Amino acid sequence: MSTVRRADAPALTALLHDLAGLLTDTVDSGASVGFLASFDHAEATAWWRERVAAVAAGRLFVWVAEEDGRVTGTVSIALPDKPNSRHRAELVKLMVSPTVRGKGVGRVLLTTAERAAAGLGITLLHLDTETDSPAERLYRGAGWTPAGVIPDFAENPAGVLRPATVYFKRLGAVPAGG
Repeated sequence: MSTVRRADAPALTALLHDLAGLLTDTVDSGASVGFLASFDHAEATAWWRERVAAVAAGRLFVWVAEEDGRVTGTVSIALPDKPNSRHRAELVKLMVSPTVRGKGVGRVLLTTAERAAAGLGITLLHLDTETDSPAERLYRGAGWTPAGVIPDFAENPAGVLRPATVYFKRLGAVPAGG
């Protein structure tokens, strides 16, 4: 089973190559995580490198799952930059290596991120995911609530416009007025 740890900026930097491989494998397997099929390892490395500053600034939290020294998954929480939204965050880029899908890695990453968010005082998480995707089944099974479907939200890796379902999950006490 994979172990999950939070990656600070130096750890993220040290894992750039492996995280880029996970990202390209995820896109190559058809998962819609924001990139098209022509996405390569160099572009994936550059994308992850851009995340390091946000992690160092405390605006992004990243967890990495590893098994036998190999990165098997990741998930992040992006904090908003507006004063009126300090109670919420966005769950982003939950990715699981195609070689370990169906073995509970996604569920462990999701639970880890939810617990950490609650520990940060976040009471509401939200996300969007491709409608009818395996990821959507994971979120529903973990108690996330669908808020609605947006048609033609984003292109999948093959370049086809697909709808996305927006989800939310309450983590704790609802803030005043909520």
